[in-house]
Amino acid sequence: MNKVLITGGAGYLGSVMARKLLEENFYVTVIDNLMYRQLSMLNLFAFSTFNFIHGDVRDSAFLQRQVSKHDIIIPLAAIVGMEACNQKPKDAVDINYNQIKDICNVLAKDQKIIMPNTNSQYGSSEAIITEESPFKPLSLYAKTKCDAEKLILDTAGVTLRLATVFGVSPRMRQDLLVNDFVYKSLVDKYLVLFESHYKRNYIHVEDIANTFVFVINNFEKCVSNTFNVGLSSANLSKLQLAEKIKEYIPNLVIYENDFAKDKDQRNYIVSNEKLEKLNWYPSYDLDFGIKQLLHAYPILIKKNNERFTNL
Repeated sequence: MNKVLITGGAGYLGSVMARKLLEENFYVTVIDNLMYRQLSMLNLFAFSTFNFIHGDVRDSAFLQRQVSKHDIIIPLAAIVGMEACNQKPKDAVDINYNQIKDICNVLAKDQKIIMPNTNSQYGSSEAIITEESPFKPLSLYAKTKCDAEKLILDTAGVTLRLATVFGVSPRMRQDLLVNDFVYKSLVDKYLVLFESHYKRNYIHVEDIANTFVFVINNFEKCVSNTFNVGLSSANLSKLQLAEKIKEYIPNLVIYENDFAKDKDQRNYIVSNEKLEKLNWYPSYDLDFGIKQLLHAYPILIKKNNERFTNL
């Protein structure tokens, strides 16, 4: 049985991915310092093949000892997002970049490493984005992930450049764009859009987990490569996203504000053709995600919103 190490596995992506890998009969170890006091791992202790270690990836010696015990490394631990990285710039460099350097320094040739990156490294572009498009990182977050990606590819690993993720997770995040728009639409009944024509690509969190399993199972076809991972049917502007949500909340008021700028200046259309040519396809569309969020949010509405954000 292959042993998988997931750093930051108690987070939004990791708590879904760990469950998926356990269901696929991998032995899974999660390292997490639980900085958000999350309880997202509790349901996984039903699996005898699950192991949790409370630890910090900034401890290089500790991290490298754990890496040596596993066949597959998935480094998810990160300070995620522009604002979170701006608030904690040293942590962003230590976790987003130095963690990857520490792992790559001890990685053996028979070990596999697969790292998530972000589409935000592309910045803003009028051309359709492919894996060959130049980096235009607009934030410290994007820069640290770009630098880490180079280390992974130099170590014969695989990187996945993720579209903006949405959907329900045991470690919920409401500060992601789709999740945020649905929450505000449900609670406030209106959305204020800055630069509403700006486009992004989107992908469901369950499909991210499925993609990592796909890459593990097809590693030889993917090795030393990077892939965009997103819904080709969901290269949408913020206005188009809001109008899609309005299909499910008909009384939603959408207001476009032309007098302010969005803090996040990403604007692009992304091609996912490279991964699709390997017969990878997502299973969950945007409509599914919106309906899923609308069903789930009544559980969260009465809770403190600060529990469900990385900020």
